[in-house]
Amino acid sequence: MPPSPLLEVQDMYAGYVKDLDILQGVNFKIYPGELVAVIGPNGAGKSTLAKTIFGLLTPHKGRIVFQEESIAGLKSDQIVQRGLCYVPQIANVFRSLTVEENLEMGAFVLGNASLQSLKDEIFSRFPRLAERRKQRAGTLSGGERQMLAMGKALMLQPKLLLLDEPSAALSPILVNSVFDQIRQINQTGTAIVLVEQNAKKALELSDRGYVLEAGRDRFEAPGRELLNNPRVAELYLGAAKL
Repeated sequence: MPPSPLLEVQDMYAGYVKDLDILQGVNFKIYPGELVAVIGPNGAGKSTLAKTIFGLLTPHKGRIVFQEESIAGLKSDQIVQRGLCYVPQIANVFRSLTVEENLEMGAFVLGNASLQSLKDEIFSRFPRLAERRKQRAGTLSGGERQMLAMGKALMLQPKLLLLDEPSAALSPILVNSVFDQIRQINQTGTAIVLVEQNAKKALELSDRGYVLEAGRDRFEAPGRELLNNPRVAELYLGAAKL
């Protein structure tokens, strides 16, 4: 018997204004331990999908089921407590707080019971953060801030991590570093939804991928299959970008 999806989105309509849906009947699923990329042109609804799953937007229609429980309409803090964390593209760290204080804020629902061991685990995973633990987050490089944002989310040891454009505005070297970290996080068993403009990198990394276009899921297939699909490249990704 095949496993149940960890997360499933069914026929979802959502947007920022009533009666104006960015997402129009999107279907999406991810299984435990998978890494699934969501790609497509600007304005396709990729970030809207992530925000709606995480409770920042309420779907106008459809279902969102996480670990066999409906979470549509729940607040973000309730969703976090169920094991789903979200790392937005911008404003993803507390710039005036130190690296260590940011990690502590990431574990706000846990109390102090296992805080130190969790911080030690994050510092082990991200040695550059360990070197800068007393440094204010606002003084970090773009790549370091992205590592801190992921580390902050991982403090809660989520079952599923939503990453919204983690490579945005990073240099090629830092992009490679961030994607290496994403791969390593996934290899520990954490399922990851990777919303990305860098289609090639995302599909190379992913088990499966979805292509969104005009708020609809147009293609769904293994990552490498989408990467090598000339029609997907030409119509939705731009052959030059691949």
